[in-house]
Amino acid sequence: QVQLVESGGGFAQPGGSLRLSCAASGRGFISYAMGWFRPAPGKEREFVAGIGQSGDNTYYADSVKGRFTISRDNTKNTVYLQMNSLKPEDTAVYYCGATALSWAVTSGSSYSVWGQGTQVTVSS
Repeated sequence: QVQLVESGGGFAQPGGSLRLSCAASGRGFISYAMGWFRPAPGKEREFVAGIGQSGDNTYYADSVKGRFTISRDNTKNTVYLQMNSLKPEDTAVYYCGATALSWAVTSGSSYSVWGQGTQVTVSS
């Protein structure tokens, strides 16, 4: 099982950019699909973006499509979330997760491993 540590959060102005990283330690990173989530009203965590084991398949919430890009480097056991054109409503703690169920990458309940989260604040 992997352990996950997020980094890269911080403060940005509307229209700005941030890049989040999620570093995995332990065995088997390449066997996991990975995702980024954030809290939302009425939900424990809302799906933001996901990526399959090879990196060929990516998935996005409608609210971030065209602005956020998820990628992974399996040689570095790291997944990234490039966040552009940030909006105040993107303010949240962002959590990285790992799931062995690549067909359920958009569903938070399928994830077995979570990081501790990294705060993103977008404000003028």
